[in-house]
Amino acid sequence: MPDTSPDFQSFASAEQVAETTTRRLLAAAERAIAERGRFQIVLAGGRTPLAVYRRLVDRPADWARWHVFFGDERCLPADDPERNSLAARAVWLDRVPIPPDNIHPIRAELGAGPAAARYAGLIRDRLPFDLVLLGLGEDGHTASLFPDHAIRDAALVMPVHDAPKPPPDRVSLTPLALGSSRAILILVTGRGKHEALARWRAGADLPVSRIVTSGRLEVLMDAEAAGD
Repeated sequence: MPDTSPDFQSFASAEQVAETTTRRLLAAAERAIAERGRFQIVLAGGRTPLAVYRRLVDRPADWARWHVFFGDERCLPADDPERNSLAARAVWLDRVPIPPDNIHPIRAELGAGPAAARYAGLIRDRLPFDLVLLGLGEDGHTASLFPDHAIRDAALVMPVHDAPKPPPDRVSLTPLALGSSRAILILVTGRGKHEALARWRAGADLPVSRIVTSGRLEVLMDAEAAGD
């Protein structure tokens, strides 16, 4: 049996985490395109992933073969800048020649339930992904999977209500869908993430600990988060 435990890697700064992630992501894309003719990536929200997306703008890639999905979305109007998909578009996706039909936002403006059902139908036949990008919240959440909230283990995508962070309604891929990937990178930066990271490494039952894959799961953390 392969070792499915996370591989924790520490870097001196958040900038080094972002740069390493950028290089790993581009290398994964090259491999996937060479082997399967396309690269399917799931994006995360948050400050560190955005730093990665900004770096990608000036890097060469076979953008026409990229297919972009999202790990979660906030139930806000389609043009709200707080949506993960709009943030990614603003700093990266609208600045490189990825075909519009290859970008697959979660239609969270439809409401959490309908949007979750619609996105589950979209991704069902696309699994496994090639790479999933995730973050870790100060409370141990990842995507929009929060501590002390029920997680639908058998579903691919789930509606989220009463989230402890605004907005209360969201849509999130589940551990089943997020784990259906050839590789997962979880980015953890900043002193505010140290406690959640330490609890995860100590075996606490946090949503991020539910993410299991038969592929490779790497956790890239900066010195502040790791407590180095």
